[in-house]
Amino acid sequence: MASLTISLLTDLVEKVCVIIVIAYLLSRLKYFTEVLEGKLTFKNQVILILIFGAISIYGSYSGFEIFGAVANVRDLGPMVAGLVGGPIVGLGAGLIGGLHRLTMGGFTCIPCSLSTILAGLFAGMIYLANRKRFIGIWGAVLFAIIMESFHMILALILASPFAQALEVVEELYIPMILANAIGMFIFAFMITNLIKERKTKKERDKLSAQLERKKKELEIAHQIQESFLPHTIPLIENYQLAATSIPAQEVGGDFYDFIPISSEQTGLTIGDVSGKGIPAALFMAFSRTLLRAKACRNPGVGRMIESVNNFINEEPHSDMFVTLFYSVLNHEQNKLNFVNAGHNPPLLLRRETDEIIRLSTGGVVLGAMKGLKMAEKTVDLEEGDLLVLYTDGVTEAVNKQEEQFGEGRLIKLIEKNHELSPEDLKNKIIDQVYDFASGTKQADDITLMILRRTG
Repeated sequence: MASLTISLLTDLVEKVCVIIVIAYLLSRLKYFTEVLEGKLTFKNQVILILIFGAISIYGSYSGFEIFGAVANVRDLGPMVAGLVGGPIVGLGAGLIGGLHRLTMGGFTCIPCSLSTILAGLFAGMIYLANRKRFIGIWGAVLFAIIMESFHMILALILASPFAQALEVVEELYIPMILANAIGMFIFAFMITNLIKERKTKKERDKLSAQLERKKKELEIAHQIQESFLPHTIPLIENYQLAATSIPAQEVGGDFYDFIPISSEQTGLTIGDVSGKGIPAALFMAFSRTLLRAKACRNPGVGRMIESVNNFINEEPHSDMFVTLFYSVLNHEQNKLNFVNAGHNPPLLLRRETDEIIRLSTGGVVLGAMKGLKMAEKTVDLEEGDLLVLYTDGVTEAVNKQEEQFGEGRLIKLIEKNHELSPEDLKNKIIDQVYDFASGTKQADDITLMILRRTG
């Protein structure tokens, strides 16, 4: 008896494996994935009814007769159809498999046919009860076990004679339940993986779309920020100018500007907003616009920067601040009035003595507090003098050994190449910084402005 049960189970599992191979191939059809995603249409429901109905028929043909009954996995197709497609798909597949079983005859044909039809219907009802979602691996396996147990009960109730039905059930109970449970487990495992695969793909596509949208937004932000920086270098008699700003990210917090104040005066400024990215870029735009608006109405230096600082502190800015060097060049008198609000001191190279002078006034960063007093200084510019304004992205560039480029290297570079034009010197400094930090990511925005008096 035990050997017969094992033989029956082995044969049924063999048939289940064939069905699973077929089902796996079919599950890759777009109609199957559409149904899994809840996109039920008349077309895909009809196709799945036919597919799982055919699987159910195969389950009958692949079975074998014992004591006048057929041992099979016919109910597997309708059960899976209902669990993934709802009652219409499950009932449709069950009707195909059940009616086909009815034509095969036998004293158990009625309970077997009814069981196949009900298997698809009940599975579809479970699908609806679970909010049109697949119930998962163990839920599906438990349903298969319960359904095949119900199948056996129907055979005992409806098949006649009872004695023969009982003999059949005793022989088929274990192999039928195990075979359908194993088949459902494999099928449910495949469906669950497919659902996860689709979900992962959706999440990946969503993330990819978000990243692409963010990239586009940053590109637009970069273009907008570039529009805030000067597009041309002003022509100042007896002076040469060069400037550039290279953000560490798509957008940055550094800025420079040339502000026309009068026919004899031009404002020269360079600034660095704390932080990086979009917040720094927005605060930079705010600071630069505010500075330009006030500078155009006020040729002074100290009081104007005090006014800018007070205005910044009146606005909420998430504890952000800006270091700033602001100067007014009088190109008729060759004088530079300036205020340094916590910025890296610009380096003035005296042509006659090769002396380096740091332009510092001991000022505090803008945005730190309201009511700050800004010291103002004036320096004369002689013919051949060279002024280099920069942000800390130059001196704090780091190499693989975590060494900073430093002010010392910058000074030596200026002293060695002071005969170059401002444009060439600007490019030389950037090249040297990049060479120094080769192999490391640019950590901060790099901004330079170079002024030389030529006559």
